[in-house]
This record gives sequence, C-alpha cells and structure tokens, in this order.
Amino acid sequence: MKKFAVIVAGGTGTRMGTDLPKQFLSLHDKPVLYYTIQAFLDSYKDLEIVLVLPVEHMDRAQEIIDGYFDKERIRLTAGGDTRFQSVKNGLALIEEESIIFVHDGVRCLVSKELIHRCYGQALEIGTAIPAVVSKDSIRFIMEDGNHVLDREKVMVIQTPQTFHSKILLPAYQIDFKDKFTDEATVVEAFGLKVSLVQGDDNNIKITRPVDLLLAEKLLNLRETEVKE
Repeated sequence: MKKFAVIVAGGTGTRMGTDLPKQFLSLHDKPVLYYTIQAFLDSYKDLEIVLVLPVEHMDRAQEIIDGYFDKERIRLTAGGDTRFQSVKNGLALIEEESIIFVHDGVRCLVSKELIHRCYGQALEIGTAIPAVVSKDSIRFIMEDGNHVLDREKVMVIQTPQTFHSKILLPAYQIDFKDKFTDEATVVEAFGLKVSLVQGDDNNIKITRPVDLLLAEKLLNLRETEVKE
C-alpha cells in the first residue's frame, strides 16, 4: 500500500537557548531534520514525505532537501498556529488510500524497525501508536491530594503515530479542541479507538541541549554497530 510520512517540524529554539529552531541544529555536521527525513526514505522506497514547517523557515528546509535528497519524494507545506492545524495542512496533500505516519521532526533517531512495526500494525488494524512504559514514579494530582499510579500501566507516547488514511483523513475534518495533543487524541475524539505498539527508548525528542548531547552519543553507537 502507498505510504506517506507527514513530518511536522514547527518547533522553535526556545528551550534550546538558541535563535535557530532545533530541527535545524547541527548533529554530526548535518541538520537534525536530515536524520529524520533519511530514516523514513530509507525505510520504504515507495514512501513519500510531506514536510510541514513555519513559513519563515521554508527556504532553509528547501536547502536541506536540495543538498541531500531526491526532491521527487518530498513536498513542503506551511504549518499552522497549532499542531492540529499543521498536521491538517500536511494531510491536505494526501488523496490516495495509504498508510500515513505522522512524526515529530526532532525525533531524529527513529529506527527503521519502529517504522516497520508501526506500518505492519496500522496495515492490519488501522492504528499504531508507539509507546514505552514509564521509567519514573508517577503521581496523579486530584482535588483531595495526589495518588501514586502503577507505572507499569503508564505509557509514554511517541511518534510516528500511524494510521490508515480512511481513519486519519476524515478524523481531521472535525473542529479543533484544546485537548488535542497528538493525532491519537484527534482520532479518539472522532469516535474511534487507537491501539498501542511497542516504541523505542532511543526514539528521543530533542527539546533541550542535553537531548542533543544524548542524540550524538546514540548516533555514535549506531554508527559503530553498523561498522561492526
């Protein structure tokens, strides 16, 4: 089946302490966004990418595409004021029946294995939301105080959140609500259930300087394993 990856790269450099948005920061002499795009292009030869960015950074993204990739497999579109609107803008370029990945542009260490795992489950049952068990103790704040939760039953959600187009495209026709934090919450508001799939602890989201340092270490380890 046809495959599309909607990569949302609308972040800023606020928490990184830099004027340059984090998706354009250098990681092993290449932009963070390069690794994200490459991971999906390498996963399936028939996959196409829809890259969603702020208007003011479209030229910078085009330079990355021109410098590293086959332009025929990547389309650019402008994001919106919210993640919901940005994803909706990306989905507007997809008309074919397909499996659609929606991925954070700064989760640059996403693996081929995770992408394939999400695709396989979405192809079979329509949805695949990658998640990992929380490693921290969790407490839930309530009116009468706070209560500990069983962390073995608390899942930390990642991307690529993956769906059959017959589910995701109509779901994004509903009106925006503040509770929409990701694609799964939109699909649930549309009236459908979503299914989890095993995520990857190394599939980190770069938001702070320490995350960039960790990404460098993980990338070094990955490259060493490939050489061996």
